[in-house]
Amino acid sequence: MSEVRTGTGVPGWAETVVTALPGGGGARVVAVEGRSGAGKSTVAAHLGEALAARGEAVHVLTMEDLYAGWDGLAEGSRLLRTRVLAPLARGEAPVWHRWDWERGQRSADPSHLPEAVSRCGVLVVEGTGSGGAPALVDLLVWVHAPEAERARRLDERGDAQLYAPHRAAWAAQEDHHLDLHRPEARARAWVDNS
Repeated sequence: MSEVRTGTGVPGWAETVVTALPGGGGARVVAVEGRSGAGKSTVAAHLGEALAARGEAVHVLTMEDLYAGWDGLAEGSRLLRTRVLAPLARGEAPVWHRWDWERGQRSADPSHLPEAVSRCGVLVVEGTGSGGAPALVDLLVWVHAPEAERARRLDERGDAQLYAPHRAAWAAQEDHHLDLHRPEARARAWVDNS
């Protein structure tokens, strides 16, 4: 059961959610999970702003930089765990290679977190698969939106034509991830983004 239940229509909702993030001396991780079209990116951006307003060094990382293409949800989640979250937990600076969607391969250039975030800030990771390593996440947030609303949002995306041929296969990957890791049931914060 979630400790915090709120909605994006409630004034101060983002500030309420970030109060559930434990304090600590090292870097902390917020994972923002939900189905396609739920509004994870928007929620993560607001959480990042609320954390920055508290004086936290914060960086928002999208899982789209980690997925290995349209069939890469599980690979992206693994990469997040092994190349970003595990090093961060050990006090090391994470290094990964983001996915280049136009070229269909990993970038040759390494990606890094800002030093202040790696040392003692907050990494907000948004996207399905971000909560797949519960021992390495300090706050798991589930973003909810009804299926009809999610479908409408997906249809209105700027990249809807590119996404459309992959939509069913992506939904199947989401189903597998959600069945395996149960992020909605494990979330400490639940945000209605209807």
